[in-house]
Amino acid sequence: MNTTRSATVSAAPTASAGCAPALWQLGVQALGDAYRAGALSPVQVLDAHLDRLDAVQPRINALAWVDREGARRAAEASAARWHQGRPLSALDGVPLTVKDNIPVAGLPCRWGSRVYQDHVPDQDESPVARVRQAGAVILGKTTVPEFTLQGYTESPLTGLTRNPWDLALTPGGSSGGAVAALAAGVGALALGTDGGGSIRRPAGHTGLYGFKAGTHTVPREHGLPELLPEMEVIGPIARSASDLQLAMGVIGGARPGDWPAPAAPAHQRIACWRHVAGSPVDAAVLQRLDAAIERLRALGHTVDVCEAPAEVQAFNQQAWPVISTTGLVRVLRDRPGAEQQLGPALAEMFARGQAWRATDLCEAMAVVRRLRRALAEVFRAHDAVLSPCSAALPWPAADSHPPRIAGQPVDGRGHAVFTAFANALGLPALALPAGAVGPLPVGVQLVGPPDSDATVLALGLQWESAARDAGETPRWPLCC
Repeated sequence: MNTTRSATVSAAPTASAGCAPALWQLGVQALGDAYRAGALSPVQVLDAHLDRLDAVQPRINALAWVDREGARRAAEASAARWHQGRPLSALDGVPLTVKDNIPVAGLPCRWGSRVYQDHVPDQDESPVARVRQAGAVILGKTTVPEFTLQGYTESPLTGLTRNPWDLALTPGGSSGGAVAALAAGVGALALGTDGGGSIRRPAGHTGLYGFKAGTHTVPREHGLPELLPEMEVIGPIARSASDLQLAMGVIGGARPGDWPAPAAPAHQRIACWRHVAGSPVDAAVLQRLDAAIERLRALGHTVDVCEAPAEVQAFNQQAWPVISTTGLVRVLRDRPGAEQQLGPALAEMFARGQAWRATDLCEAMAVVRRLRRALAEVFRAHDAVLSPCSAALPWPAADSHPPRIAGQPVDGRGHAVFTAFANALGLPALALPAGAVGPLPVGVQLVGPPDSDATVLALGLQWESAARDAGETPRWPLCC
């Protein structure tokens, strides 16, 4: 990271009715209100976020690159627009971070790998271009595991990223840097990617809202090579569902402004999956899931506890290993010798990817087709699916995955059984904060049928309103 300024690290305050929040604690909507009233300037807010970054970065290691000069230019231009009463959008002057597998013109985009350590794109990927044109202040790039293919965040280039709620634990992955920064107060918004749960699981581990839009809802051009074709999307991560809505108003739809205004959701029939094919889930996670069921029922929705279709586990076990590893081989096919630059875990994935045959990939696609038919049946009877974001609470930061869940041994994807099916089918999915177990946040997700993005996010807005009515106030990690 290109910053060496040191600062004293202190405990984060908790916002309450009797204590005004620090500038770095303000969300997108609150910032817009303050700018409009002339109570704050985007330059003041940027300074607060950079100071916060200097305080927490040595402990959480969430930023791979900081663009102080570019951010200041953007903040000064935004301040002038607000002074003239001519803001570009709801994101004008809002500090945000961008995951390091999303190109930002002029900034390194290293994908967490030595293979891409010298890559500096000269063009923004389209969602970045949209937020830039909307006046957002891009702070820098957030850390990722190598090629964003692991469920924790460590790479040969940036080292280990830690969860601000407990520095001994992981924030998850692959958007681990994005959620760690946001949860610790660096940026009011983050852009992440989700190819198998990479927004939702980390958001759940850090008490955030994260939106995985349906395929093509957030247009993508000028990006890195496709690692998970038609499965990976760019989406926002925020501290509130209302801030997600504001972000989608900029990046969602064929053209900026296409994203629909929020509408109160009608009665929803929700299927709840507590397990996938009997796979283990931490008891504490299930406890928070049960509380989520009761909240949704109190909001007037029907929640039926159901068995997940067997095709979900078939996808996890039979298709995902083929698709993810052959995707890595595809990305590196025009880079002879690149596999020699990979870390051990990715080198092993690369070798597995090379070993698959064309018939294996064809069978993986057949598994996806069967999964599509199974979920069509689910959505004939229900409007959405509720499940945990992750089967496990966060685990030690340097471990790629928890080896046991609820006392049972699991493989490297045992914690990730609930998420990848939505990517395979291009379904919208939303991570919601569902309380905590001790200090550790737990998240649940809602998944909707195709083209239900706006409805899923409307449910998130309703969830947020219910939390506010219940007196749930924002919590901040005390460890950084």
